[in-house]
Amino acid sequence: TFPEDDLQVTKVDFLKSQNSVQHHTDAYNTSNLVVRRGQPFLLQLTLSRELRATDKLTLHFSIGERPMEPTGTLMSLNPRSMRNVSGWQIAVIKSEGTECTLSITSAPNAAVGIYGLIVRTGSNVYKPEKNSVYLLFNPWCEGDIVFLSNEAERKEYVLNDTGYIYVGSAYSIHSKPWNFGQFEEYILDTCMYLLDKSKLKMSSRRDPVVVSRAMSALVNANDDNGVVMGNWSGKYENGTSPMAWIGSVAILQQYYKTKKPVNYGQCWVFSGVLTTVMRCLGIPARSVSNFNSAHDTDENLRVDIYLNEKGEKLKWMSSDSIWNFHVWNDVWMKRKDLPSGFDGWQAIDATPQEQSQGIFQCGPCPLKAVKDGDVYLPYDSKFVYAEVNADKVYWRVKVENGKNEYTKLGVESQSVGASISTKAVGQNRREDITWEYKFPEGSSEERASMKRAISYLQPSGMTPRARFAAVPMGESVSKDIVQTEVVPKSGVQLEITKEKPLYPGDPIEVVIIVKSTVGGSWTVDLASSCQLQSYTGNVHANLGYIKQTVKVEGQSEVLVPLKIMPDAYMKALATVDDEEHVQVTAIAEIHGTPEKLTKEVSLSFEYPPIQVQMPETAKVNKDFTCAFIFKNKLNVPMDNCKLMVEGLGIFKMATFEEGDIQPGRIIKSEVICTPTRVGEKKIVARLTSNQVKDISVEKAITVTH
Repeated sequence: TFPEDDLQVTKVDFLKSQNSVQHHTDAYNTSNLVVRRGQPFLLQLTLSRELRATDKLTLHFSIGERPMEPTGTLMSLNPRSMRNVSGWQIAVIKSEGTECTLSITSAPNAAVGIYGLIVRTGSNVYKPEKNSVYLLFNPWCEGDIVFLSNEAERKEYVLNDTGYIYVGSAYSIHSKPWNFGQFEEYILDTCMYLLDKSKLKMSSRRDPVVVSRAMSALVNANDDNGVVMGNWSGKYENGTSPMAWIGSVAILQQYYKTKKPVNYGQCWVFSGVLTTVMRCLGIPARSVSNFNSAHDTDENLRVDIYLNEKGEKLKWMSSDSIWNFHVWNDVWMKRKDLPSGFDGWQAIDATPQEQSQGIFQCGPCPLKAVKDGDVYLPYDSKFVYAEVNADKVYWRVKVENGKNEYTKLGVESQSVGASISTKAVGQNRREDITWEYKFPEGSSEERASMKRAISYLQPSGMTPRARFAAVPMGESVSKDIVQTEVVPKSGVQLEITKEKPLYPGDPIEVVIIVKSTVGGSWTVDLASSCQLQSYTGNVHANLGYIKQTVKVEGQSEVLVPLKIMPDAYMKALATVDDEEHVQVTAIAEIHGTPEKLTKEVSLSFEYPPIQVQMPETAKVNKDFTCAFIFKNKLNVPMDNCKLMVEGLGIFKMATFEEGDIQPGRIIKSEVICTPTRVGEKKIVARLTSNQVKDISVEKAITVTH
């Protein structure tokens, strides 16, 4: 026994269930206490006797390898002393017999990470078992720079562990269900491991600007053995195809186990994983898709597209490219490091495209800076600006006497940066947030913003560009480059439509419409091509083309069909592991005028659906069965089929090898589900095969006590 007056601590209760509800951390699958900074939490001490006024009682919270008071990495909190310890506070809430309840409030700018706790009473030291407390950013705390005032937005951007990532093309936007899973087992520990790996000073861990930038670098494997290895080659044998992932959980858990990059990802995978990491750390985040995204390699706000005489894109000609879509992230925070007015959403991007300060990282870049054209502001605002604002310049390349002759076909200044999309708050639908990145096309604000941006981007002494096309090297810059998109004098317009939905194994049937909107009679030379390409604009196969001369008179239209038989494209479809789009490009030249028109559309294939059979409601810890049924309604077999299924809080991810599914055949796979958490939960399934890369379905179920 202790001397009568010697005060000892015999137990510390972290009051996990009570604290975690108050701190919105009850969903984390971890045995330790998880709290958010700047908000009080309670601890209950059991003592060897009751607490007296003369007793010395101190709680030491420490973080990092060399905790010291001056650096704010060691907080010695004494409820009797009023001295300010790096903005932390402690108070005795109640003391009854040998039980003593303390309230501790960390500073709203405390470093985020894992703190150790020891309790000193006089000369005695008590170290509780599981003495680690995880401290996170706090969007509920007004003093925290990630404070978000709207509760519905906090529910979506911090606490929602499922969502959608938008893919496809501007003509047909698809929602890809994605499980963020920030509360699943080991995910929080993975994020803590990444914080350590970032080598950020403890003082930098206070700042979400620095933390989000570091995480944009660590989510890709470049430079630092980060989480996901990018691969756009179409060959994914020694890894998982980027199309097959159902969410971030399996990726982060595998990374935590092996500490090696996970194969493979493309932009939506990087973005999905970064949303998980940000939400897990408590920074409000969303995945954002930009359609017709310009990947402009030299900040000249222009992407050159080269076509041959058949209207086919020549890939080798240009290092710039337009991606059908690109997915990055927005994170919410105040920017104390910038002039006022740039708080709110900031773009960050983990897809390794270009180095920033020598590392593949991007952002945070204020959306306001992009919208207003203030592209001198950190970080990487020029790069993000170009992704949503570049011009497309079309050139035709003809070989004359062994030399390339370039003819300028036209400039499109409004197609890049279309339908910028994210999941709506509290609803399972797409929200268009283009207005947060840009003023309306053609408005006076947009022109002023463009002018500002150009003043920062424009190298001095160059000919001013008209919004802002230039010519391949060695050609004179003449006035005709100043082009705005107006209906040409002849009034001839081009449109491309598809006759019916595109199903793999059926003919691809599109129609090029040559339309005359004013009087007169025009002869038009039309060249149109059909190509298979990946979402990054890589051409994988030329499928066919037509060249035809048509006459339009008065206000009329001529329909020119372009039909590609399945034999011409099915082999190409199965040779790459990427989801391919059908790219249709048309060039029209009008006789007797200098007018040239270009039009391109990217079409997506449609697939038969997966059916999910399960009850609408379930009880916690009571098993139920969920069946996945798929019928191959295509005219072609689907080879090497895999079905991946996952239900957060219901069952762990499972993969079924389904082999080859012949046309008309039905498969059925079942999972036994045991719900562990209440609320609306989602089950997601994804089917991949050689011919069809991604068929997704999700179904919600309400779990009650």
